[in-house]
Order: sequence, then C-alpha cells, then structure tokens
Amino acid sequence: MQERNEIGSFDAILDDKYGKIGTPERDEFHREAYAYCVGQMISDARKQKKMTQSELAQKVGTNKTYISRIEKGVVEPGVGLFFRIINALGLKVEIVKPIM
Repeated sequence: MQERNEIGSFDAILDDKYGKIGTPERDEFHREAYAYCVGQMISDARKQKKMTQSELAQKVGTNKTYISRIEKGVVEPGVGLFFRIINALGLKVEIVKPIM
C-alpha cells in the first residue's frame, strides 16, 4: 500500500470535478447536494417519529412515492409542501440574515 503525502483542498477537488464556483456544473452539484441533505434530514426526522412515508404523505397531502423521491434528493418540494412536512415532523425553520 502506497502512502499519500499530498494534502489537497476540497474546493480544488470540486473545481476539478464540477468546474469553478459560479459555473453551471458547479451550481448543479450544489443544488443536488443540498437536495440530498435536506432529504436525509427529513428521512431521519420521520424515522425518529416512527412514521412511515405513507403516514407522512397522508398528513401533508401527497403520496408515498413523492415523499420517497424527496428523501432521496431526487426532487425538491415546493415551499408550501416543505413547510407542511416540517410542521408534520415537529421541526422548525429559522430564517436569519447573515452577519457580514
């Protein structure tokens, strides 16, 4: 096994794989990564509540397949559905203005 002594930057890896910040490819990567993370948070919260995808779907007015697609990061729910999901799971969203 060969030891690697190189220490690289995560940004450099992303630049190489998806393009520089601001490129359409990099923006798409960030969108997909964000959707995946949000989906995982929803999935984790639903499981902590011991709720099935079908039960969550019924509470928020959609179907199990759509909840599954949200949890996998395949689709991003609209704002209204997102807030219904958050509410059904007993979560909250904070909107804050960053300090500069």
